[in-house]
Amino acid sequence: MYSFWALPGLILIAVIINLPLGYLRQNYEKFSFGWYFYVHISIPIIIYLRVKSGCSWKFIPLTLGSAVVGQILGGRINKRR
Repeated sequence: MYSFWALPGLILIAVIINLPLGYLRQNYEKFSFGWYFYVHISIPIIIYLRVKSGCSWKFIPLTLGSAVVGQILGGRINKRR
C-alpha cells in the first residue's frame, strides 16, 4: 500500500525529470539516437521510484503520461528560446 502523497509526488517528479530532457531532445533530429536517448532515459528512474513508493502497476499510465507532459513542456520551452 502506498501513502496518499506518493502518487502525486511521483507524477510531479516525472514531469520535473522530463522537462530538461524534453528541452535537450528538441536539439536532435526526430528518431535519431539522441532523440531516442532523451525520450527513454527517464523511464528506468520513474519505474524505480514507482516500485520504491509502493504504487501499483495500475498507475503506469499516469506516470507515463506525466513523463510525456514533461517532454512536451520542455520541448516548447526550447522552441520559445
